[in-house]
Amino acid sequence: MNIKHLILSMLTILFVLTACASPTRQSKAPLNVVATTSIVGDVVRQVGGDLVNVNILLPIGSDPHSYQPSPQDVAKISEATLVFANGAGLEEFLQNLIESAGAANRLVNVSEGIELKDFGAHEHEHEGEDEQEHEMHSHEGGDPHTWVDPNNVIIWVKNIETKLSQIDSANSAIYQTNAENYIAQLKELDAWIREQVKAVPDENRRLVTDHMVFGYFAERYGFEQIGAVIPGYSTLASPSAQDIAQIEDAIREFGVKAIFVGKTVNPTIAQRIAEDTGIKLVFVYLGSLSEAGGPAASYLDYMRYNVSEIVNALK
Repeated sequence: MNIKHLILSMLTILFVLTACASPTRQSKAPLNVVATTSIVGDVVRQVGGDLVNVNILLPIGSDPHSYQPSPQDVAKISEATLVFANGAGLEEFLQNLIESAGAANRLVNVSEGIELKDFGAHEHEHEGEDEQEHEMHSHEGGDPHTWVDPNNVIIWVKNIETKLSQIDSANSAIYQTNAENYIAQLKELDAWIREQVKAVPDENRRLVTDHMVFGYFAERYGFEQIGAVIPGYSTLASPSAQDIAQIEDAIREFGVKAIFVGKTVNPTIAQRIAEDTGIKLVFVYLGSLSEAGGPAASYLDYMRYNVSEIVNALK
């Protein structure tokens, strides 16, 4: 080999070594983040793409109102760069986990900035009810089920993009592009829902659910949330005989056509009410996506599935 070829070979090797010594962010390991629910986790993945590794706390099919955390959850949060939660009071279990893991400065409540629907303080005191039962019937604060309106999820996306860009500014342009693309899909979803619900006559646009979950959906798309089997935003309480009588009276008075029950809750009481009033019991996804390959494996599919079930039951 002559000197010229040797020099060219050495320069080529030096170039390759220099390139390898200064990798771009994309070649590094993805950010390790935690999301509380499968719904939050799916939206985080849409924004983060390959740059984030998302660990979900609640298994598929879990009810976020009643979830009991494990010691492994503390470890997951301790090791996470960021912890994404719905917020708005949904994950009542989360505060102790965050404190145990020392992760208060890493918590991102994706619903921040959404104007919450106010339940006010609804207290249902019943004869013979002990103090614990009375406390379970007391509901204070805002509706945490922000995701049932995709316009609220657009706010989620912006919050997620902002936080990921702050923690990983080198890739802020990628997060911004991912967010813009997903927001466009959410706007398409909103337009699709508006078109679908036109099939439901105005007099049939009345919703009864297992708990008060569809408030934002009802407000956005012209429905009325008549009531729920459990009179509040949580599935943790048990309805009294008076509660059951009241919702059955409302169903008959307003000509409600169906009760929509989440796949993660026990449907026994809802089934009884449906039988007493002669209406349909329809199962939908509420606090969780379906398994991968199921009908609601992503947030977009989740909303399409639920809207289709609602429209088909009420039109």
